[in-house]
Amino acid sequence: MRAALDLARAALDGGDVPVGAVVLDPSGTVIGTGRNVREVAADPTGHAEVVALREAATARGGWRLDGCTLVVTLEPCTMCAGATVLARVERLVFGAYDEKAGAVGSLWDVVRDRRLNHRPQVVAGVLAEESTALLEEFFRAHR
Repeated sequence: MRAALDLARAALDGGDVPVGAVVLDPSGTVIGTGRNVREVAADPTGHAEVVALREAATARGGWRLDGCTLVVTLEPCTMCAGATVLARVERLVFGAYDEKAGAVGSLWDVVRDRRLNHRPQVVAGVLAEESTALLEEFFRAHR
């Protein structure tokens, strides 16, 4: 989570919401990293999780991320939660809850929907205070 927080801080340089993500392979090696790049790249799919999942898939040479862990500073939205399920990520670890757009328990619970063919294990609230403080600082400066 510390690496994801460092990536979140880097997102501030481009004026993006400070969210960072890392993907770890089954041995714990980082195979993908990402930070929000929606503003910098003018890309509506430029969420930290999507960027990290794409990099991890490239590193693995395929879209299936079986056995991998996605660590992200903010609860994923519906797009990112869906991408996590579709990539067959084994474990999702996140920091702060997102009461406005969270899809891992706050507003929706995409990753635990029994109708889907894959449901990652979820670990929530890891370094949540640090993740929340970074987001609050960003939004306070933009109001």
